[in-house]
Amino acid sequence: MRLAPASRPPSPRATETAHRTAPAPADSDLEQGLEQGPAPDLDQRPTGRRFAGVATMIGSGLSNQTGAAIGSQAFPVIGPIGVVAVRQYVAAIVLLAVGRPRLRSFTWWQWRPVVGLAVVFGTMNLSLYSAIDRIGLGLAVTLEFLGPLCIALAGSRRRVDACCALVAAAAVVTLMRPRPSADYLGMGLGLLAAVCWASYILLNRTVGRRVPGAQGSAAAAGISALMFLPVGIAVAVHQPPTVSAVAYAIIAGVLSSAVPYLADLFTLRRVPAQAFGLFMSVNPVLAALVGWVGLGQSLGWTEWISVGAIVVANALSILTRRG
Repeated sequence: MRLAPASRPPSPRATETAHRTAPAPADSDLEQGLEQGPAPDLDQRPTGRRFAGVATMIGSGLSNQTGAAIGSQAFPVIGPIGVVAVRQYVAAIVLLAVGRPRLRSFTWWQWRPVVGLAVVFGTMNLSLYSAIDRIGLGLAVTLEFLGPLCIALAGSRRRVDACCALVAAAAVVTLMRPRPSADYLGMGLGLLAAVCWASYILLNRTVGRRVPGAQGSAAAAGISALMFLPVGIAVAVHQPPTVSAVAYAIIAGVLSSAVPYLADLFTLRRVPAQAFGLFMSVNPVLAALVGWVGLGQSLGWTEWISVGAIVVANALSILTRRG
């Protein structure tokens, strides 16, 4: 999951990935960029800027999923919880430097959703990385992506959205069908990450209304890092990390937090929110490809079709919206 500054209520059309720390997908990733005003239509943009926006989106998605894959290399030494702890520290450093929250000026009315966002943030990343450890990168990210997809479809009365929801539900049932190799705990962790991501989007809306700029997300990232501080100490004591394991975890934090966060701010000034949301829906496919190429986590045809069905459901919902 990636960084997401909270500043204004997001558009449901652009809910994502991705990875997607304050950390991944999702329409909360759009908030900072949307403050710059709506992006003009792609056809009206100079070719160079349009190409730069598309290239940045591709790079951001690959960075996010590659970071998760690299982080998984540290699982045998410090476990998913150790990797997530380091990632939370990196996310906090990035967001606190960018958001510069004035913590003393926060009221209790502002602190409540910020604390909730911090808890959801940490739980989301821990459940996702634990799922990656058990069921692989592609399936874990696909299940997590159901969170923003449900937010995008919730409350809609359009028939096409109802069809998209049925397609996504059928794909999930297919992915979780009973079979000897099924890891239901890993799948459950992936679904927990989806619930957390959906909660993250909704909490970001509240934080965006109550706290100016990126201060809310920055404060949430800082609190989440403090929550994981004793966790990191405990892991270091009971599972002494190697230099390579720490390096993998730090690289995961940079590639899955800092790079996507900055890339999204750059992209949202160059492409419309609809195009951004459409591209973010491809993240499960990117995750499956990175898992296959980088980690040797191959998927069967049934799994590939299910992943594709979920991506198509989201893409169809976005492309058929007006305005």
